[in-house]
Amino acid sequence: MDYQQTVQYLYDSTPVFEKIGVGAYKEGLSTTLALDEHLGHPHRHFASIHVAGTNGKGSVSHTLASILQQSGKRVGLFTSPHLVDFRERIRVNGECVSEEFVVDFVKQHRHFFEPLHPSFFELTTAMAFDYFARQHVDIAVIEVGLGGRLDCTNIITPLLSIITNISLDHTQLLGNTLAAIANEKAGIIKPGIPVIIGETNEETRPVFEQKAEEVGAPIIFAEDHPIVEHMSEEPNNGNMYFTRKYGYIRGQLGGNYQLRNANTILTAVEKLRETTPFFVTTDDIKLGFADVCRSTGLMGRWQRLREHPTVICDTGHNVGGWQYLSQQIKAQECRHLRIVFGMVDDKDIRTVMAMLPKEASLYFTKADCKRAIPETTVQEIGQSLGLSGTAYPTVAEAYDAALGDASEDDFIFVGGSSYVVADLLASRINCF
Repeated sequence: MDYQQTVQYLYDSTPVFEKIGVGAYKEGLSTTLALDEHLGHPHRHFASIHVAGTNGKGSVSHTLASILQQSGKRVGLFTSPHLVDFRERIRVNGECVSEEFVVDFVKQHRHFFEPLHPSFFELTTAMAFDYFARQHVDIAVIEVGLGGRLDCTNIITPLLSIITNISLDHTQLLGNTLAAIANEKAGIIKPGIPVIIGETNEETRPVFEQKAEEVGAPIIFAEDHPIVEHMSEEPNNGNMYFTRKYGYIRGQLGGNYQLRNANTILTAVEKLRETTPFFVTTDDIKLGFADVCRSTGLMGRWQRLREHPTVICDTGHNVGGWQYLSQQIKAQECRHLRIVFGMVDDKDIRTVMAMLPKEASLYFTKADCKRAIPETTVQEIGQSLGLSGTAYPTVAEAYDAALGDASEDDFIFVGGSSYVVADLLASRINCF
């Protein structure tokens, strides 16, 4: 099999959450542990940082990797989902895993894993850990796939654990209260390993405090002693942070929600500097924030795709994310707002759509994903909420219609789902 055939084989022969949702989730770590044993426990050959949370874990993971790269370390980065190419999930110093490695890994190990029937994510995690060990990374930033307690990344013993925040998402699997979801995320807290908590509320904070006390883990709440004092939006995308210790830091990532992410990142860096041999300078931090997209390949975080009209895409896909996105979209100074919008079937679409500005023109669509809500259904929900717009069967058609209708002074937002952004980028940008 060549690379494309190998990736298709992975999709076709393993349960894939992106395709079928809850049915792809495998509770327990038995398959992960069997794969790990077969591969010789590769995760024991490199240091790691473990990042969980409902929102923000992608931005936090990529920015930490960027900072560590600036400090001269060889850094692995494992994230999900990908937007354009499977290889985005597994990177070393920003470079995607090679097509050859993906092909060879499957060819070499399929005789072992096929009888196990691993999920797509279980197999991808094993592949990432094996790749990082073979690449002799100094440290890897490992993003949790779903939850934490039973996530297959949770076999690692990191130098530092991070939980960004908690909001209602994947409630079918993680629980339908914030406390229940926090309990699943808190499963990454390990004995003696410091844990950084980015944001809490009255339901989630006691859960984290209790778990940390149970296992004897030092716990730091980033919101209690914020390093970032205030933030301003940069004219050409990105943010400027004024910090108590590092002065001004320019962040390449845009979006109002990055304020809390930045504080979590800087709190994590402080703890790394205190408790590990990984030395990070102020210049490393500033360059890591300023160059995160180029150095790690991050896409889809309030990403500006063009000017006149302005086009922004963002992978925010749940109520917690849209509480920030909706306000930022409404705050745009433009002649007219146009929104290309679609969601998948495990999200609270009515609550999200109720946040959309009623004065905007909506272009309802669906991503090329089996879980995507039909564009006509999205349109019907929008109409019931007082939103007007037209339905389009593909993201590319919806985007082309929005662009064709727009004047130079309009603002176009594309999002609602990571898969909507993925379809746009795949159809309009030559990323690889």
